[in-house]
Amino acid sequence: MGLFKKTLSGTAAVAVLLTPVSAGATTPREAEQIRKLDIMLMVTSLRCRMGKDDFQPGYRKFSAAHLTTLNGAARTLESGLVKRHGAKGAKRALDRISVGMANQYGQGHPWLDCGALKGITDDLAQSRNPGDLTIAADELLAAGPQNGGRFAAR
Repeated sequence: MGLFKKTLSGTAAVAVLLTPVSAGATTPREAEQIRKLDIMLMVTSLRCRMGKDDFQPGYRKFSAAHLTTLNGAARTLESGLVKRHGAKGAKRALDRISVGMANQYGQGHPWLDCGALKGITDDLAQSRNPGDLTIAADELLAAGPQNGGRFAAR
């Protein structure tokens, strides 16, 4: 095997070893919740960008910190939708999810203000635990605050 092929093979092996196991370990429901959490934080960060609680920088840090998990969730969600609806139907279903989330949170979060969302986003950006995204999604996407919530108790 030539030096180039050995180097390429070694690089691929390292990449596999460094890929977090949890990146693809989400269930379809968790994947959808994580995708919705990401959209909600993005939309509300845009809404809050002009006030004292602008958290767009925190949202960018969150996205960077959890890129592998967010991308894994998106792939899992898309894969499930393709199985159920076919390729064209999956694209439409993804669009419906994204547009629905944008419309739902375009006027702000129903029970959290920009300051609370900023704090939550900063906490999530500091976390390196992919499971925190599932917990946060369950709490933040609920119809109202939950008693004992880890992220939404603000």
